[in-house]
Amino acid sequence: MRLFMNRPVFEYDIRGLLMAFYPGAEITTGTEKDGAGTALSVLYGDGDPTPCRLSFSRDGRTECADVLLDLSDRSRAKTVLKRALYGILRGDTGLSLPWGTLTGIRPTKIPMAMLREGKTDGEILAHMTETLLVSEEKAALALAIAKRELSLLEKIDYEDGYSLYIGIPFCPTTCLYCSFTSYPISCYEARVPEYLDTLMREIRWAGEHFRGKKLNTIYFGGGTPTTLPPEAMDFLLREVSKTFDLSSLLEWTVEAGRPDSVTEEKLRVLKKYPVSRISINPQTMHQRTLDLIGRRHTVEDVKNAYALARSLGFDNVNMDLILGLPGEDAADVESTMREIVKLSPDNVTVHSLAVKRAARLNIMKDAYKGYTMETTEEVMRMCARYLSEIGQAPYYLYRQKNMAGNLENTGFARPGKEGIYNILIMEEVQTILALGAGATTKRVQGDLITRAENVKNVDTYIENIDEMLRRKEELFS
Repeated sequence: MRLFMNRPVFEYDIRGLLMAFYPGAEITTGTEKDGAGTALSVLYGDGDPTPCRLSFSRDGRTECADVLLDLSDRSRAKTVLKRALYGILRGDTGLSLPWGTLTGIRPTKIPMAMLREGKTDGEILAHMTETLLVSEEKAALALAIAKRELSLLEKIDYEDGYSLYIGIPFCPTTCLYCSFTSYPISCYEARVPEYLDTLMREIRWAGEHFRGKKLNTIYFGGGTPTTLPPEAMDFLLREVSKTFDLSSLLEWTVEAGRPDSVTEEKLRVLKKYPVSRISINPQTMHQRTLDLIGRRHTVEDVKNAYALARSLGFDNVNMDLILGLPGEDAADVESTMREIVKLSPDNVTVHSLAVKRAARLNIMKDAYKGYTMETTEEVMRMCARYLSEIGQAPYYLYRQKNMAGNLENTGFARPGKEGIYNILIMEEVQTILALGAGATTKRVQGDLITRAENVKNVDTYIENIDEMLRRKEELFS
C-alpha cells in the first residue's frame, strides 16, 4: 500500500488507521502519480481553516472525501481528519474497529481526563462512541477502568513522589514474539557482574539525586530479573533497600516471568525484602505452543513455580497470557483459562499478540506463515468471564501497534491486588526513574513529559554509563 502526503501533518495517526484496517500490509511512501495498486493520497491546501482532500484508490475504484481543518486546534482537527478516513476505509473493508478512530496506546486517558473535568458518564460515553467511533462495549470498558484507576491513584504523590524501574535485560532464552531489551543469559553470563556494577552506579546516582522525594513503587523488569543467580539478586535488592527511602513505598514488583528461572532459593531472597508482588508468566498452558515460541519450560514448571511461590507466602502473584499465539484458536485459549482459574492467581494480564519489527516472529515470518495468529472480541470476553469467577475485574489497559484483532491488553485483578506501577506507566501522571540497559526515564511536570533513554545494548551500556548519567543530569537539571 502506498501513502502520499504533500505535508506530513498527522502522518503517524493516518498510518495507524491504515495498519488497523489492513493488518500486515506494508505501507510505503509513494508519489501522487504512482501506478496501480492500493494507495491513499492526503493533500493539504492553503488557508485557515485548511482544506484537505483524501483520495483512496483500490482495484480501479477511487473514493474521496473533503474536510476543512482548523489546525490551531490540532486535537479537534485530527479527530475530523481521522473520522473522514475511517469512513472511507470502513467502506472499503466492511470493518468497524473496536476502538474506532483511536490509534494511540492509552485509550483510558480520554475518559480519565473527562472525569477530572467533571463530565458525566453519559457525556464521556457519547464522546467516545459518537465522536471517536469507539464501540459501546469498549467505551464502557475504558470508562470503568478509568474510574478504578482514579481511585487507585488517590494515594500517589504526583508532585514529590516518583516510581523506580530497574531493568535486568537477561532471559533464559529469547521468545519468538519478543522485542524487549533481552539477551540470553548463556551468552552474557561473563558480563553480568560488570552489568550489575554499572547498574549500581546508576542506582547510587539516583539515590543521591532523589533524596527527599517519596518513592511510591518499584518495578524490576527486563528481561527476567530472576535469571540472575540468587547471590546477585540478593546484592541488588540489598543495595536498593539501603540506597532509597522505602517509607512511602506502596508496591515492589519483581518479574519472575520465566518459570524456568524460578527456584526456592531465589524466591527466599525476594522474601528477605519488601517485595510485595511477583509475576510468573505462562503465556499459554499448551506445551506445543510453548515449544514453538521458544519458552524452554513446561506447563508443569508453571504450576510448580506458582505453588512454590504460594508456599513461601507470596500473596500477590500475577500471570501474563497472550492471545493470538501461532496456531492457537478459541478452544486452546479456553483450555488455558480453565487451568489459570484452577491456580487462582491474584491478577492476570491478558495480552493480544503484537508482533514488533524486531521480533523473530516477524524477521522469520516465512517460517511461520502456516500458523494462524488471530484473536477476537469474543475470546477477550471469554477470558473476562473466566477471570470474574475468581474475583478479578479490569483495572488497566493499553494498546500496541500490530495487535491481533485490533484489540488491547487488559490487566485484571482482585480488589487490593492491582499493579499500581502498571497504571502509572500508562497514564503518565508521575515521574518514573528508569535504570539499566534499554530503560526510559520519564519526567512528568503537569502536562509536560520529557524523556531520557538508556541505550539497549548491554556492552554499550556498560561502556557508556557516564553518558547515561549525563542524560539524566540534563533531564532533571
